[in-house]
Amino acid sequence: MIKVSIPQGIEVNALDRELQEAHGRLKNKTGAGKEFTGWVTLPGDYDRDEFERIQNAARKIRGESDVLVVIGIGGSYLGPRAVIELIKSSFYNSLPRNNPEIYYVGNNLSGDYIKNIISIIGDRDFSVNVISKSGTTTEPAVAFRIFRRLLVGKYGADGAAGRIYATTDKARGTLKTLSDAMGYEAFAVPDDIGGRFSALSAVGLLPIATAGIDIQELMGGAAEMMDLCSHSATPENPAFAYAAARSLLYRGGNKIEVLAYWDPDFMFMAEWWKQLYGESEGKGGKGLYPASVSFTADLHSMGQYLQDGERVLIETMLIAGNCSHSGITVNNDPEDSDGLNFLAGKTVDEINTAALQGTFLAHTDGKLPVLTVDAGGKTARDIGRLIYFFEYACGLSGYMLEVNPFDQPGVEAYKKNMFALLGKPGYEAEGGMLRARL
Repeated sequence: MIKVSIPQGIEVNALDRELQEAHGRLKNKTGAGKEFTGWVTLPGDYDRDEFERIQNAARKIRGESDVLVVIGIGGSYLGPRAVIELIKSSFYNSLPRNNPEIYYVGNNLSGDYIKNIISIIGDRDFSVNVISKSGTTTEPAVAFRIFRRLLVGKYGADGAAGRIYATTDKARGTLKTLSDAMGYEAFAVPDDIGGRFSALSAVGLLPIATAGIDIQELMGGAAEMMDLCSHSATPENPAFAYAAARSLLYRGGNKIEVLAYWDPDFMFMAEWWKQLYGESEGKGGKGLYPASVSFTADLHSMGQYLQDGERVLIETMLIAGNCSHSGITVNNDPEDSDGLNFLAGKTVDEINTAALQGTFLAHTDGKLPVLTVDAGGKTARDIGRLIYFFEYACGLSGYMLEVNPFDQPGVEAYKKNMFALLGKPGYEAEGGMLRARL
């Protein structure tokens, strides 16, 4: 189970009333943005028939494709990528495996990036999972247009249709209409779940299952954490403790939360976490700014600031218990030219653990508030628990911050300016003013 430790002197019981109120809004789906709280009960009430279709589609992709191209942006790709790279390794595409390589497009507008993915695929067989609620979000829509053309050119219109899997609105929208017309197998983006909370829906489950991960176990872990959060509204619950500690530290003047991870496989879990908390809390001039660092690498770059910089930071160390058993040990060197024989016989994992403990002590001594979140391991069940833990704590935090944690109005501003600059109909006048300013 998830374990959370909080800095000494932080009395989370001081927020008990606020926690209870926030918990009530989440559990009963009565708070701001309540129409997007379907994720709260998702691990228990997900569509079993669609779940089986997802597993069947994943088997089909594994059987006929060397590569799966996942097209999506934000929560449409961060969730599945986080789970796959954390459980299977950030080297997933390069390690020996019986499942397709998985690449992610539609999350940027770099032509070079798309060209390189096309080059990597080469003449090999591939399928596409396009993930978009509307089908009109610029980045994934551009990518889908390009890769759909490649599929049709390689397999013909009918063959391409059998290799395109659309995760989109269940009843309407551009992508849903196209899927119905062309015969793409379609999975539903739930109406009541926003993108950053969708990792445990069809949005995340199809790519995750294609990578050979047991999605039944993933959902089982999430269900365990859901039950705990539902029935234990106390600071002993890890999600409540985390939300309360963050809130108290924020009110005390800490404005930035740095998520520090000690295993490079956590990189995209940190990226997913940044979107989850950044989009949920950053409103009305409020919210902790979410950042991340990779240790021990960033101890040689950001370590100085964390140790001695302005004390506006919270550090949350994300670990996974003693789950690494690589067996890689430091050998003895008769010359001992580098002075490392004191490490001979120790595993690299033991050294990493000592670095973690030493950093915790150093940063605590440096008056940096340090929390730890221990996932317990890196199995599918562990990660299911971790995802739900962060989601529930995020909902609690948003309500205690008195914002709507489930909207993102600020995201639309750049799109309006971009469309104006590109001459999209209806944006010409604004675009002219922008060009003058630029």
